Amino acid sequence: MHPMTAQPVPSHPHGAMRRDEREITDKAEIDEILRAAKVMYLALADGDMPFVVPVFYAWDGAALYFHSAKAGTKIDIIKKNPKVCFAISTEQGVVESDIICNFEAKHRTVIGFGQALFIEAEPEKIAALDLIVARFSDKAWQYPAENLRATRVLRIDVTDIKGKKHGF
Repeated sequence: MHPMTAQPVPSHPHGAMRRDEREITDKAEIDEILRAAKVMYLALADGDMPFVVPVFYAWDGAALYFHSAKAGTKIDIIKKNPKVCFAISTEQGVVESDIICNFEAKHRTVIGFGQALFIEAEPEKIAALDLIVARFSDKAWQYPAENLRATRVLRIDVTDIKGKKHGF
């Protein structure tokens, strides 16, 4: 069953998890990872050309938010294809072994899929920016009108998500 929806897990582009003992099925643990990390690696597809970019983000328990300049490669790609994949990872490190080929990554990772949507309404845009900024500062900020006009804010409506951990 899918940990976020209690529905059967659909097939994934990357296939079923080979080492199911490493799968994180607890929604609370997935939420913990999404709230702990600061950087999301956002994967986009421009035709048959992949594009990955790191972005600061916020998670509100249902959707992910990130901001961007008004123009650029990721914005151009999302306008053509709003389907995204994302990876968020915490506690990276190495699980060493006496055999070099048996070293493994120590991590807790969430990978998901969704649809990116441009937020146009100023109140929702400000609320999303407040979520992102709150991850880095306790100060309440005001956004100058010209900065708001120059900033895109996007919401990722998550359609599928799964977690994996190793070394814990």
